[in-house]
Amino acid sequence: MKTIKISEAVVRRLPIYLRFLNELSKKNVTTVSSQDLGVKLDLNPAQIRKDLAYFGEFGKKGIGYDVDYLIEKIRQILKLDKVIPVALVGAGNLGRALCNYNAYLKDHMKIVAVFDAHASKVGESINNLKVKPMEELKETIEALHVRIGIITVPAAEAQSVANQFVEAGVEAILNFAPIIIKVPGEVRVHHADFTTELQSLAYYLD
Repeated sequence: MKTIKISEAVVRRLPIYLRFLNELSKKNVTTVSSQDLGVKLDLNPAQIRKDLAYFGEFGKKGIGYDVDYLIEKIRQILKLDKVIPVALVGAGNLGRALCNYNAYLKDHMKIVAVFDAHASKVGESINNLKVKPMEELKETIEALHVRIGIITVPAAEAQSVANQFVEAGVEAILNFAPIIIKVPGEVRVHHADFTTELQSLAYYLD
């Protein structure tokens, strides 16, 4: 792999490539060209070739990419060749949906623990996971070697949860709360704000 800084835009496109390649593999398609990928994904084929070239030479001129080989390589790049334990805080409707949607984190990413601050939810089972109290978060994360945390709590509680994740040693956070959380520079945060996305879509309406 080339020792250059890879942009976030490139990293965010890799799972899109992986998802489509997995679909091709299920249909027993063995090779695919960047042109075909571009048409199906509505992306510039040159951009696809450039994205993949950051990590190595995976294709053959005039033939394209071996689908299964490229799946394996992208999985390695995204570190999905190893199981990544995930913890979720917030056993409300969204948290439950994420735990119950089996396809959501099926690719070697697995929610292994669920937490909630409300006593009424502690002890409930969600997809074979028992909701734990927040007091057990740190010891559970350390015991299960959790590396990614998901926040699905109200905005007022999100920063506190983020702080506890950081203290417990979580390396990355996916935040669904409608608030920007602050964490140390070594912890990666992605925000999934439904409201912002909907409001930005409204701009494009006639």
